[in-house]
Formats: sequence, C-alpha cells, structure tokens
Amino acid sequence: MITLRSQREIEKIRKACCIVAEVLQHIKEHIQPGVTTLELNVLSEELAKKRKAKPAFKGYQGYPYSLCTSINEEVVHGMPSKHRHLHEGDIISIDFGVVIDGYYGDSAITVAVGKISEDAEQLCKVTEQSLYEGIRQVVVGNHLSDISHAIQSYVESRGYSVVREFVGHGIGQHLHESPQIPNYGPPGRGVKLRAGMVFAIEPMINLGGPEVEILKDQWTAVTVDRKISAHFEHTVAVTDNGPDILTRL
Repeated sequence: MITLRSQREIEKIRKACCIVAEVLQHIKEHIQPGVTTLELNVLSEELAKKRKAKPAFKGYQGYPYSLCTSINEEVVHGMPSKHRHLHEGDIISIDFGVVIDGYYGDSAITVAVGKISEDAEQLCKVTEQSLYEGIRQVVVGNHLSDISHAIQSYVESRGYSVVREFVGHGIGQHLHESPQIPNYGPPGRGVKLRAGMVFAIEPMINLGGPEVEILKDQWTAVTVDRKISAHFEHTVAVTDNGPDILTRL
C-alpha cells in the first residue's frame, strides 16, 4: 500500500531531508586522498547528533554503520573501515539517511577524490543527470514506471548499464516503504502518481555490464566485471505543481 502524505507530513520529511543534504555537503567537503571511510562515518554521526537527528541506517537489518561508503567498483552498501583510505582518482558513493520526529530522509551522491579519469567523470555526470530525468516524470497522472523508463533510456542511450538488483522506494515513517521503483522498464506501467506520494529515486549506473555480486561481508555490492559504478539519490514528493525535491540544499 502506498501512503499519501499530508502537507504537514511532507514538511516533516523535508526537515529530515534537509539534514541529510547538509550532512552530505559537509562530508563532500571532507573527501580527499588519505581520509578513511570510517572517518567519514564518524563525521556523519557527529553532524546528525548536532542536528538532533538519528542516523537511519545504523542497525537497520543489522547494518553496523551510519553511512554507506562505496568506492569505485562498489555499487552500494560499502562498509566504512579504518583500513580503507581514499586515493587520488577514486570515486566514492556516499549514501546517508536520518530519522527525526518519526520521519525519514534519504539521499546519495558520488564524489571525485582529487582528479579522476574522463571515464569516471562522464559516468558520474550521466548518473546524476539520469536521476533528474527520472524526477522529471514525477508528475500527477504519470505512471510509476515512467520514472524507471526515463532513467534507463537516458543511461543506455549513452552506453552505460543500469543495475537491476537494487531499486528506489517509497519513504516516510519508514526508511523503505511501498512502492519499489526500479531504474529500468517500459513506460506506462504501475500505479498512477498522486499528490502526497513520496519517493526515494536512486539510479545505480555501471561503466561496464549491469551484473553485481555481494562480497563476503554480506553487504557490499560490487560490479561483476569490477568496472566502476556511480549512485545518486534524492527524496522527492509528488505535488500538483510537479516534483518537489526534498533533499535539495
């Protein structure tokens, strides 16, 4: 069942989303060669606490950290570590969420570590733009799969591949709610969009093939061909005036 949120509820979700956006911006400014992913995790917790918010991921289905830090070929759910240092030329996907006053916000960005290759830079640009192509379809009367189709069409027309195993989702009083939002599929399928729906839209796009596998830690997803992957995410409300990006700074 998809919950339609009142304007009051959307403002509560926006409050959480604004905190997420602020924290991600601070983390982005902290990213440089030599920094460990555990340092980024600690920073995220300090920043959330300062804003009286609780990190959403820590303890969720047993996940032990507040941040997901996925480097290069890692697609999602990369686990912070004091042994994992960032290096010049890496790209790192940072996924973060909080809950405050009973409502959740969720967002992700992919950040360059120093100077990166042209391939990595182009992958990040296409992935981020594919997110906005999907968001453009967040219009009352459109179908859920119009979002999916817009992302897939944009990405594949530029020679990249879409990860199938992980999807976007509804969000509100729980981190993951109905519906699931794949980043691929034909248009005109699924529920019609109505004002009050709130979605976390999050394309995960690979330089190589779409196949992924899970490492022995049971969390980190990596590309099978070990080519790099990028990930961007916004929490977005459906309104009568079009999409409202709640995690925008």
